[in-house]
Amino acid sequence: MISSHASSFAGLPVRLFTPGEPLPEDPSAVAWRLEVEEFEAEPEEFADLVATFRTTVPAEAVRAVVVGEWGSAYERALPVELLVDAATEWTGLRAIFLADLVSEQCEISWLTLADITPLLTAYPALETLWVRGGNELMLSPVRHDGLRELRFESGGLPGPLVQAVGESQLPALERLVFWLGRTDYGASTGPEQLAPLLAGGGLPALRHLGLCNSEIANVVARTVADAPVVARLEVLDLSMGVLTDDGLDALLAGQSLTHLRRLDLTHHFLSDEAQQRVVAALPGVDVDLSDARKVEVYSGREYRFTAVGE
Repeated sequence: MISSHASSFAGLPVRLFTPGEPLPEDPSAVAWRLEVEEFEAEPEEFADLVATFRTTVPAEAVRAVVVGEWGSAYERALPVELLVDAATEWTGLRAIFLADLVSEQCEISWLTLADITPLLTAYPALETLWVRGGNELMLSPVRHDGLRELRFESGGLPGPLVQAVGESQLPALERLVFWLGRTDYGASTGPEQLAPLLAGGGLPALRHLGLCNSEIANVVARTVADAPVVARLEVLDLSMGVLTDDGLDALLAGQSLTHLRRLDLTHHFLSDEAQQRVVAALPGVDVDLSDARKVEVYSGREYRFTAVGE
């Protein structure tokens, strides 16, 4: 469950754009939040808001944009084209957060996204892109020389999107995070979709990789165990999923992980013995084993849940 909006983004405090309100002394010192108040607002209301923003805030001062409610986000696609249209003006834009909505506005797995390829094409100097939601989210393999951080938060991420990122050329990308999610919320990522990413050919600068919130965390761990990209990482994040002793055994049986600075296994289903074993196997590595979970049993069946679903 997402319960709060981002209060800061890309190192800047987030400020809601309200037509008619005075601008801050330095409008480039904030990340501007664009959203309509009514969750069932008509499409033209958000379009009008963006148009007003473009005529109010000096284009050269737009450094970071956070897109909140755009109206009926549960069924109406995110209007990426409005940001694309502004690209010739917002030449200093370096960070975008798409769909920063909380659960009370729209559950993460109900959010309706769009093809974000035009956004990356329109902003070649973009450095940070965060995206929340997975429905209708698409990406074609691209080359982007500016992107340093890419983050996808979802209760169920489409496998083709994960594969497209792996097939892209992102030479400056240092941080990459996926919340893979659950099949009942649209997740469709498996070893085949992960293969290009884990080969790492298009990600020479990658130092932080998150394959999080996964119902197939054990499969992910086995796939990661001998992945070439791991050798260049400082942080490997397998948190928020349903990792069990079997997955950990596979991970530790693969290549050495002692070069890592941090291994994040937060929200796991590991036994006490397995937790002790991973710490002993990785001296000097910050292994985060917080939020140990217990198996839930209903009608004689065992259930393990990811941190974020609906």
